[in-house]
Amino acid sequence: MQEPGTDHPYRQLTPDLIIQALESQHYPCDGRLLALNSYENRVYQIGIEDATPVIAKFYRPHRWEREAIDEEHAFSLELAAREIPVVAPLRNAAGETLHRFKGFLFAVYPRCGGRWPDLDTREQRLQMGRFLGRMHAVGAADSFRHRGRVDIDSLGRSAREFLLGQQVIPAYLLEAYSTLSAQLLETIQDRFDAAGPVRPIRLHGDCHPGNILWTDAGPHFVDLDDSRSGPAIQDIWMLLSGENDEVHRQLEDLLEGYQTFCDFDYGSTLLIEPLRTLRIMNYAAWISRRWSDPAFPRAFPWFDSPRYWEEHVLSLREQAAALQQPVVL
Repeated sequence: MQEPGTDHPYRQLTPDLIIQALESQHYPCDGRLLALNSYENRVYQIGIEDATPVIAKFYRPHRWEREAIDEEHAFSLELAAREIPVVAPLRNAAGETLHRFKGFLFAVYPRCGGRWPDLDTREQRLQMGRFLGRMHAVGAADSFRHRGRVDIDSLGRSAREFLLGQQVIPAYLLEAYSTLSAQLLETIQDRFDAAGPVRPIRLHGDCHPGNILWTDAGPHFVDLDDSRSGPAIQDIWMLLSGENDEVHRQLEDLLEGYQTFCDFDYGSTLLIEPLRTLRIMNYAAWISRRWSDPAFPRAFPWFDSPRYWEEHVLSLREQAAALQQPVVL
């Protein structure tokens, strides 16, 4: 595996550069700077003189083209304009949301508080379902042209090929991973085929509880950085947890609220376990691809250990079993 380099682009993102970038957009910084929990990009809470702090996101160089980030911002602003509670980027005097400073693209957001949702009551699940239904009704009204898709190729096949080509999997597990991952991709393809044509819409893309902040007024979403086109169920399945009967009840409540505002294709529930499996596969490849970023070895020190890969193969075997079980609806 490639060793973390000293020339990674984020090495240049010093506190002085961050403050200069904000001040280039006429935010008078007071020197307070707090790094927030983010790995793909770099995100900071920055103090502003005589005003509420703001959140600045510095995009990972070369991950997205500028046009793709513009689409993410446009989607966020479109949702906000429809009074759907999404934290959208702030515009400057020229109406721009994406800025460049010394090689970095960045955006500025309002600071919004809240807590992770529990979704442990029916009313919370209904409310979350209504929120997602409203979001997806807007998402279905147009399409992305520059962003990726939630599909088998981008999340599964490319992840498998990358990992097999990087010599990161211990030799004694290589054949097991290669055989098992190939079988999983065949099963996943069968499930997608069985689900039939599922209309792709603009999604949040990474709709787990950590990207949802809950207040007394209800939920609002942050971080549409993984926004892509894909099946609506992608933004729903990560909110489900527990045993089968619990998952069944949670999904029923979410979809009851959801269908207040947006139709739902029940055939797409066939994709819950395939999408979970693709996420597990892609997660391992994501860390491996980012290993040269010094933040990743610090955050994931266990990643290059044999035990991690043993547990990864075990997780894939568990998913192979789960893919043989009946769907929850």
